[in-house]
Amino acid sequence: MLTDTARQIMHEWITTDSLRKHCEAVAACMSHFAAKQGADVDLWTAVGLLHDLDFERYPHMPEAGPATTAIAEALIRGDEVPAELPGHPFYGVAYLRSTGWSPEILRAILSHADYSGILPETPLERTLYAVDELSGFVTAVALVRPDKSIHSVEVSSVRKKMKDKAFAAKVSREGIVHGAEVIGMELDALIGEVITALRAAAPRLGLAGINQ
Repeated sequence: MLTDTARQIMHEWITTDSLRKHCEAVAACMSHFAAKQGADVDLWTAVGLLHDLDFERYPHMPEAGPATTAIAEALIRGDEVPAELPGHPFYGVAYLRSTGWSPEILRAILSHADYSGILPETPLERTLYAVDELSGFVTAVALVRPDKSIHSVEVSSVRKKMKDKAFAAKVSREGIVHGAEVIGMELDALIGEVITALRAAAPRLGLAGINQ
């Protein structure tokens, strides 16, 4: 299965528990939405696991521009690219390309980075874009609950924390709102689906609560 291979690769590239769990959280959301849409759950889950593959090694996020987009497009087409790439997620995508992963997966991963110039267009790409930052934010909300459980998080809990600019300050509220627009959902509905997805994977994500 793609998921098993993707998880193995993710563990080889990522050593920090927090980033591994973020990839698992995104994968859980991707699996949830794929099942709802009748899409390829294995493929969508693999994309979630791999989307931040290189972030620990290559955290630099380059400026958007024609040169950056040209490299992204070349990676997707299978054309030659420079040895020195712009940063995340280009190195991860280059590795995946070299090991035979499909252009569909490469494009999806590139599309979650605004600066790549690859716009999210397919359901796979739009979903990844929508759940990436939001899943991280919802996870943060769960971890500050007294019980540290996703099961006590509601949509209203998330919306309240979104108004608190000091909470998870690095997470772009505008990005979360834009993600809902990209996937074509009301924000509250999207938050609700992400909560449901994370609840289903709570033990793996460390979100089952302090009494579990």
